[in-house]
Amino acid sequence: MKVSIITATYNSESTIIDTLKTLNEQSYPNIEYIIIDGNSTDNTLSVVKQNCPRVSTVVSEADAGIYDALNKGVSAATGDVVGFLHSDDLFAYPDAVKDIVDTFTTDKCDAIYSDLEYVSKDNIHNVVRLWKSGTYSKTKLKSGWMPPHPTFYMKRELYKKYGLFDLNFKISADYDSLLRFLWTKEISLSYLPKVTIKMRVGGASNRSLKNIVLKTQEDIRAMKKNKLPVIFAILGKNLLKIPQFFLRN
Repeated sequence: MKVSIITATYNSESTIIDTLKTLNEQSYPNIEYIIIDGNSTDNTLSVVKQNCPRVSTVVSEADAGIYDALNKGVSAATGDVVGFLHSDDLFAYPDAVKDIVDTFTTDKCDAIYSDLEYVSKDNIHNVVRLWKSGTYSKTKLKSGWMPPHPTFYMKRELYKKYGLFDLNFKISADYDSLLRFLWTKEISLSYLPKVTIKMRVGGASNRSLKNIVLKTQEDIRAMKKNKLPVIFAILGKNLLKIPQFFLRN
């Protein structure tokens, strides 16, 4: 099974070297690694060139934001399965991709997800939150549950069939796409009960009060678009984050 992993970058020189290191350390051999850069003005591309021999494709051109870049990556991908490794995220251990592939092989599913650790921006060993996803059922979506998108790997053919990220969303296009795949199209989903990804805190969705408000507004719009009952879902989506702070290792 060939796995396409996509990283969108823009002026990411301060964090991407850790991202590249954990990609290089992956034991699974059949990885297509695609980097879509938004015309960085720092040394991002030099860092990529010097530190990642496993890169298959690099595209550097202006884009309309991260979701546009990810769409370009999916369109360029040739793997059986597609996943995303953001430029400030890391694989948690060297067999992460191998375990993802093994889950696809064993469970015969359309997509898989796993657990995620939020770590400090300047200390990737300091766990701030643990997103322990738990097993999937469609009814959980009505209570605001969702899988961590950075851990979500899906068959590439389903992106071609059901569509890419909706660029009308600036922050919640990943949530909108998950609702489309899971709630509307009802793809089959399996849970890998391991932390496969570490994510630095301080992402776009929670960087400021303004972004938190925009995120909530876009989440509601995504729910309405995909005909998910809104009231319990939006409350649950925020309340489910609270236990993550107490579960951290």
